[in-house]
Amino acid sequence: MSDQNQHNIEIQLNLQKWREKPLLRRVYQQFYKLILAEIDLKAQGSIVELGSGIGNLKSVLPEALCTDLFANPWIDRVENAYMLGFSNESLSHLILFDVFHHLEYPGDALREFLRVLKPGGRVIIFEPDISLLGWLVYGLLHHEPVSRFKPIKWFAPVGTDHSKLGYYAAQGNANRVFLNREWHQTLCDWELRTIKRFSALSYLASGGYSKKQMLPAVSFPLLRAVECILDCFPALFSTRLLVVMEKGTRNSRQTHKQSHQFTV
Repeated sequence: MSDQNQHNIEIQLNLQKWREKPLLRRVYQQFYKLILAEIDLKAQGSIVELGSGIGNLKSVLPEALCTDLFANPWIDRVENAYMLGFSNESLSHLILFDVFHHLEYPGDALREFLRVLKPGGRVIIFEPDISLLGWLVYGLLHHEPVSRFKPIKWFAPVGTDHSKLGYYAAQGNANRVFLNREWHQTLCDWELRTIKRFSALSYLASGGYSKKQMLPAVSFPLLRAVECILDCFPALFSTRLLVVMEKGTRNSRQTHKQSHQFTV
């Protein structure tokens, strides 16, 4: 089965779950509020979401351009994170919701983000977080690997064709890169504006897109109250991570060798 066929099968399944799960919809509305709070609506340039899936961001941010690797009626543009079709310094924001852990070579993608973002432009990343609870949730209950101890290949080998990369997932990568100071040297072109960790208990109760919903939607306010307590102990209970990086206003880009590989 081709990557496109498999992708479209998953998209249709996600659409079905979205319609069937009112708690999941409420949870995502809350997630989108967190993202909206990090957007500078006065900034010049387009707001683009990469890997938009079923395109739900438009429900709260209709002006956003939704993109994905494959076409669908709700997708505005087909885009590859490593080879974006946007002009230099034309975007104000890039939003990656559950996309960063699918970037096999994140350094290559971030270098492309630097190209298309205006000075002061932001990358907003929303990802799984690997706390103790996160280990249990993503390690035992999710089909994608955590890959906590596998090397992260920051740049692809010289000559790599980014249009032909296969499927990749490592749910622990955002936690490793953004919460480990040893990695911050690789982010020298960026200002880390925001790093927030959330227990997201309500998301777990919704079952996400792959599991059965465990509680009714009316339980959402109670779950949010419990989350406020659990959020105080991120090392134990965080399952979601929000990262916001801003492109520096000075020309601080450096030329990196593509063969580099970093291991945490």
